[in-house]
Formats: sequence, C-alpha cells, structure tokens
Amino acid sequence: MRINPQLMEKIRESLSSVLPITAIVLLLSISIVPLTPGTLVLFLFGAFLLIVGVGVFTLGVDMSMTPMGSGIGVYFSKARHMAIPLSVALLLGILITVAEPDLQVLAQQVEAIPSKVLIFTVAAGVGLFLVIALLRILIKVPLSYLLVGGYLLAFALAAFAPRDFIPISFDAGGVTTGPITVPFIMALGVGMASVRSDRNSTSDSFGLVALCSIGPILSVLLLGITYAPDKATYTPAPLPDIATTRDAAAQFMAALPVYAEEVAVAMVPICAMFLLFQLMTHRFQRTQLLRIVSGLVYTYVGLVMFLTGVNVGFMAAGQLIGASIASSSRPYLLIPAGMVMGYFIVAAEPAVHVLIKQVEEVSMGSISQAAMKQGLSIGVAVSVGIAMLRVLTGISILWFLIPGYAISLGLTFFVPQLFTGVAFDAGGVASGPMTATFLLPFAMGACDAAGGNLMTDAFGLVALVAMTPLVTIQLMGLAGRMRRKLAVQAVRAEIAKADDCVLYYD
Repeated sequence: MRINPQLMEKIRESLSSVLPITAIVLLLSISIVPLTPGTLVLFLFGAFLLIVGVGVFTLGVDMSMTPMGSGIGVYFSKARHMAIPLSVALLLGILITVAEPDLQVLAQQVEAIPSKVLIFTVAAGVGLFLVIALLRILIKVPLSYLLVGGYLLAFALAAFAPRDFIPISFDAGGVTTGPITVPFIMALGVGMASVRSDRNSTSDSFGLVALCSIGPILSVLLLGITYAPDKATYTPAPLPDIATTRDAAAQFMAALPVYAEEVAVAMVPICAMFLLFQLMTHRFQRTQLLRIVSGLVYTYVGLVMFLTGVNVGFMAAGQLIGASIASSSRPYLLIPAGMVMGYFIVAAEPAVHVLIKQVEEVSMGSISQAAMKQGLSIGVAVSVGIAMLRVLTGISILWFLIPGYAISLGLTFFVPQLFTGVAFDAGGVASGPMTATFLLPFAMGACDAAGGNLMTDAFGLVALVAMTPLVTIQLMGLAGRMRRKLAVQAVRAEIAKADDCVLYYD
C-alpha cells in the first residue's frame, strides 16, 4: 500500500514542530521536574497522536477548507446585493463559534453566568465582527482604524467590569478562533480580496481573524458588567491515575468518541453552508468536489487525533510541571522554563501551519514561513514569561495589556498594512488548543501551588499569547521598511556620486 507522499511530507513537518517541546518535557522530567510514569506515558502517547494529527489536519485544510473559503469569498465579493452574503456570514460566525470546543471549556469555568448565555453572546459577537470584517474589505476601510476603535472600547468596558472577568474576557478572544474556523475565515478573506485589483487588495486579505477576536472580548466584558457577579470560579481537572500502559491507552480510547463528536459538531455548519452554496452556484466541478470531500475527511480525522492527544496527554503533564516548579526551592525557574516551552510550542499549533503558508503565498514570498515562525515563537516566549511573572507576583494583567496593545496599535500607523493584518491574525492563531491544553494548565498548576488567585493570576495567559505576536511581527515589518529605505538611500547616493564624477570629467 502506497502512502500519500503529500501526507508524509506534512507528517515530517509536524514531527519537526512537535519534537522540540517533547524533548524539553522529557529533559525536565529527568532533571528538575520528575513526572510520574503514568503522566509521562500519557504525554508520549499524546505526542504521537499530535504528530500524526497535525500532519493529517494540515493536508486536509489544503484540500478542503482553503478552496471552500476562497470560492465562497469570491462569490460574496461579486454579489449584487450584499444583504444575503452578509446574513450568511453572520449566521456562519454564530454557528461555528457555538460549536468551538475551547469556548465550551471556557464557559464551564465562568459559573456565575449560565453557560448557554455566555456561549451565544460570544457567538453573536463573533458573527457581528465577521460581518464588519467583510464590509471592511468591500468598502476598503483601513484595518488599523477598526482595531484602534475596537480595543479602545474594550479597555473602556474593562474599567467597569468585575476584576475577575477581565482576564477571562481577553482570553475569550483567543479561544474562539480555533483550528477549524481560522483556515476557513482566512481563506474567505483571501477570496474576497482577490477580486480587487488595487494595491491594497493583498493586505486586505488578512484581518478577518483579528476582528473576529474583538467581538468575544467585548461580549464577555458586557456580560460581566450586566450580571455583576461577585466572583468567577475555577476547579482544576483531576489528574488520572495511570498504573500501566493499558490504563493510558484506555484514557485515550475513552476520550476519542468525545472529541470525535465535538469536531463533527464544529464542522457541520461549514459543511452545510458549503453544500447549500454548491447547490445554488455549481461553482466547483466534480473532481474539485471529490478533492474537497476527501480533504474534509482528512481534516476531521486529523483534528480528532490532535485534540485527543493534546487534551489527554498534554494537560496532565503541563499541570504537574507547573506545580512542581512553583513548589520547589527555585520557583523563579517558572519564567525561563515557560519562555522556552512557549518558544517551541507555538510551532505545534495546527492553525499556525495554515497561517504561515498562506502568508507566504499571498505575500509572494516577501514574508517567509521561517520569518513568521521566528516572530511567533519570540512573541509567545515573551508572553509566557510575562504570564509566569504574574503567577509569582499577582500583578494585574492590565499593566501588560494596556501598554502592549498601545504599542501594537501605534505600530499599525508606521508599518505596511500587510504586516498589520498578518500580525493581528497571528495573535488569534497562536492562542490555539496547545496554549489552552498545555500552557494554561502549566500556569494553573503553578498558580495553585504558589497559593495565588487562579482567576486573576493564571487566566489571562491566552490573552498575553494573543497579544505579543502583534508587536513582534509588526516590528519585523518596520525593520523591513527601514532596510528598504536605507537601501534606496544608498542607491541614490551612489547615483549622485556617479553623476558628480561625470560632471567632473566633463
């Protein structure tokens, strides 16, 4: 039986992304943070599922989500009457957000507000901002204007929201942009912008994920103000008791149907909308449809494997590592350990693979995959370091979010628009399932062991992970602009020098 060479290439890419964080955890387990054998076996099983799952998922996205989103985006941009496409976008934004597994987890932690109320309010925020994002592309509004207005409103609302809800509100912006929604929404933006031929069409391809991340922040802040609860609570998940490898395998087998159902529910809205779109427009030919259907199967299988591996295998390891370092005689090691793990773990996020490839293609190589990986890794490393500092000291997250967003929003007026869209999209993509199921439990375990307030000191890590890439990637764009400016000045100086020599000899 011959294995698909494209699939093997994707799995090799995934292997190179997951191996570093696996090696770091193994190194920690035999040095400063000894893990129980059961936890280590779960982690290794999870790493295997992670490697295969990310490879299968990224191949599936290339075959299905990208052409689906792009085709629908092109159709939307050519529609004579935008009321129907925008209504479909609103409904789609709501449905895919309601089915997002990470949002379900977040809603369960906010016990002061009914889960269904929180989920549907956040979903409405995503749907509304997806409509705003599509309108921005059509009427050519600069992304920076909407970003500044959205985040100014968010920080204004934060002044009136309960203290416990501020970190959760900003975390909500990251968890709602999951591995299923991100590839589709990004392709939708590329498709809509591709019809235009003006010089800003490339940069306007990005920014949909960025704007869709603002809606949940505003929604949760408004809910906190409206319900005015005394406090939010969180109960850490119990660690499984693993005595043998058979017990470990049983954990994965028990979790597999759960995540299979979650992914199926999450994919149904997109698939149903695509089916309706195809029946109405007949845009895709038979061979294209077969490829898309095959890609959807790959996407489904890969994401089920990934979520099962990371939730069962990585969560317990992250929680134990954080607790062990925080309760040791050198709790300050949380900061460098967290930064190292953050630097490497972002490469294992499935949607990151989709983003960096799409950025390189749309920018025609001006933003390489290597440069994007480096910018994301540095940003996430800094954010996890800040999160660990908060765990140890209890500093309010606003002391970091306000200056961080002030810098990132200020940079939008000095860097190329393409880098602004890419940077703010990257913030939503970087804060994916790996952050929620490994880095967040790492912070939870550390905060609990250190005796801190879980709601104010541990929550907020996802928000910080979503914030720092905004700065690092825009700084890449600013550095590139300055290099080009210096190069142009050098060329002009050489031309002037040559002209002077000609005049002298004349």
